[in-house]
Amino acid sequence: MGNARNLAFWLVLLMLVVALFNVIGGSQSSLATNETNYSEFMSSVDSGTVTSAYINGEKVNYTLSDGSDFYVINPGDDDLARTLVDKGVNVKGKAQKQSGLTSLLITFLPFILIIGVWIFFMNRMQGGGKGGAMGFGKSKAKLLTEKAGRVTFDDVAGIDEAKEELEEIVEFLRNPQKYSRLGGKIPKGALLVGPPGTGKTLLARAIAGEAGVPFFTISGSDFVEMFVGVGASRVRDMFEQAKKNAPCIVFIDEIDAVGRARGAGHGGGNDEREQTLNQLLVEMDGFEANEGVIIVAATNRRDVLDPALLRPGRFDRQVTVPNPDIKGREKILGVHARKIPLGPAVDLRIIARGTPGFSGADLANLVNEAALMAARIGRNVVTMVDFESAKDKVMMGAERRSMVMTPEQKEMTAYHEAGHAIVGIILPKCDPVYKATIIPRGSALGMVMSLPEMDRLNMFKDECHQRLAMTMAGKAAEIIKYGADQVSNGPAGDIQQASGLARAMILRWGMSDKVGNIDYTEAHEGYSGGAGGFSMSAATKEMVEEEVKNFIQAGYERAYQILEENSEEFERLAQGLLEYETLTGDEIKRVMKGESPHVDENADDETDKDKPSLMAVPKTRKRKLDAPKSETPDTDASDAGTPE
Repeated sequence: MGNARNLAFWLVLLMLVVALFNVIGGSQSSLATNETNYSEFMSSVDSGTVTSAYINGEKVNYTLSDGSDFYVINPGDDDLARTLVDKGVNVKGKAQKQSGLTSLLITFLPFILIIGVWIFFMNRMQGGGKGGAMGFGKSKAKLLTEKAGRVTFDDVAGIDEAKEELEEIVEFLRNPQKYSRLGGKIPKGALLVGPPGTGKTLLARAIAGEAGVPFFTISGSDFVEMFVGVGASRVRDMFEQAKKNAPCIVFIDEIDAVGRARGAGHGGGNDEREQTLNQLLVEMDGFEANEGVIIVAATNRRDVLDPALLRPGRFDRQVTVPNPDIKGREKILGVHARKIPLGPAVDLRIIARGTPGFSGADLANLVNEAALMAARIGRNVVTMVDFESAKDKVMMGAERRSMVMTPEQKEMTAYHEAGHAIVGIILPKCDPVYKATIIPRGSALGMVMSLPEMDRLNMFKDECHQRLAMTMAGKAAEIIKYGADQVSNGPAGDIQQASGLARAMILRWGMSDKVGNIDYTEAHEGYSGGAGGFSMSAATKEMVEEEVKNFIQAGYERAYQILEENSEEFERLAQGLLEYETLTGDEIKRVMKGESPHVDENADDETDKDKPSLMAVPKTRKRKLDAPKSETPDTDASDAGTPE
């Protein structure tokens, strides 16, 4: 439909241009003969040299006896025709029509064309014709229908408390008498708050699928334009549409784009975003009631929202949508696994236990990656091996087996990662080591990954100090093996993570007796508009940095001592990583004891049994060290991440 309108417009425009050229061309062609003045014309008439004349209004075309043609404008001589007849001139004439419309068309057609083209392009720039040429003040909210794929609460798992809150809103819409008979009123708004990927938008789509009422969806960024007042106009138009379709639900995604606290920007009260927010506040709970219109909004930045937006009467319910726990992760995996054929040995609970901290989006990506890996290999079903490989790819990055590394670089990486693994296994408060590898993944040459046995809710002081030791163990391992002068830039990522953890302990968590129980985060990071609004003195900054240094140094010294006390296990694990490249947690413990990481049930060869080194493993896991051209190693990244 839109293409047909565009084609018709251009055809009409082309016809008008052609008509304009015809009119102008015709008028110019009529002026092609020579013009003379009236006195010369009358002299020629008196001398008898004019043979014929053609009178067309004020214009007189005449021909002389020598055959030349001229024209003259009659200044108002009403007796001209009689005079020509008396002189024997052959006179012809033409009946005159009203030429006012033609003159107006010739005069104003260029302006009409210019205005028409301007309206057309303004219409295209402001959203393809919505509301005419001035449609940029109209709401961009879209009415969600079931054509795009209906989502219900059965498709949402792992966030049962949030579902219960929103299921009650759906019940309000379906059966309002159930609650109104006791004086209850339908909630005006629900704010979904949670980290990215936890399913806030999916919950909103489920509300639309369950409620069976009109559902409008819009993003917070769709309100604000470069023109002042457009955002407020769109808010008004959106609520007008919602009232016409009441009862209905309006979903505003990423509401922090328009709902930030007023006064924090540079525009003051005249800022376009603040005007839009003011209009939104009035529409949600002003003098005029919006009966039957429920606002559902989503954000992961609740701290930046304006307090007036969060009060009851606007957003009556603030629903927290957290990352799922182990039971929630198992349910989410079950929802996404419906669409793929699973092998008989796949246990979703085991996968859920190995993915702490994963959001719903992360788990969906994990299932998809496992399906892609199984398809790439040519399997008919997705197995646990595919899920394990997909988990490694999601958590540690894709393998870069084509990366060129010299034996020296690979050896240094092996000792570096062995240091992390040894300290992580020996210290009891560190998370269990899940896997160690010296295969480059992402930007790291090697990696040691730890996973908690259960979902982590708290961080303790002794646990943080042990994590600092594990994080700094990579540098301690390099110094023990190669000396202080040969340490590489590999520990750069470890140092960054250790610094972040130490600063969190001191500035936020009050784990430093010297600094005390004060939150210095905002002052240290240079925020001027925070809740405290205070600054940090030079003496306090010096004390904080000194404590950070002491915490990290204590962790380094502890790791150094552990590696020296367990030098044999350290050496065995480094050599095992060089030979097998990737070892799981149980395999690491066996290698540290001098055993084979695998017990090869088919290994009957006596030569294999008598080998002193760790050779009694499946040969498919062995790879010879290549010695190609040298490359500068990348920065290493260990498993010790900084908690929020």
